[in-house]
Amino acid sequence: QVVLVESGGGAVQAGGSLRLSCATSGPIWSAGGLFWYRRAPGKEREFVASIDYKNQITDYADSVKGRFTVLRDDPLGTGYLHMYNLKPEDTATYYCNKKIATTESDPYRQYWGQGTQVTVSS
Repeated sequence: QVVLVESGGGAVQAGGSLRLSCATSGPIWSAGGLFWYRRAPGKEREFVASIDYKNQITDYADSVKGRFTVLRDDPLGTGYLHMYNLKPEDTATYYCNKKIATTESDPYRQYWGQGTQVTVSS
């Protein structure tokens, strides 16, 4: 079965950087866009960044533009979220999301990772 696993979170000082990874295992025939979301304590989940299924078009929340970069070599490869100049308000659990088809005939299904914690102190 398809499993997404985020890694790379940790505790950093404001102004620091982290690189989050989103690894995918299991049978994968094709994959769509990569999305990153985060949920801060006591808040709703919010969109952070994405890259489309063609691995060309990126999108970012206004709060992270210029500081975060979403990357992947190809739709089947590991995805990344490079985070720079981190701020305390970036503290949250970060999740990756992908739509994946496991066979040529099966439809695309949405998969989520378990999350990785990012804590930024001032």
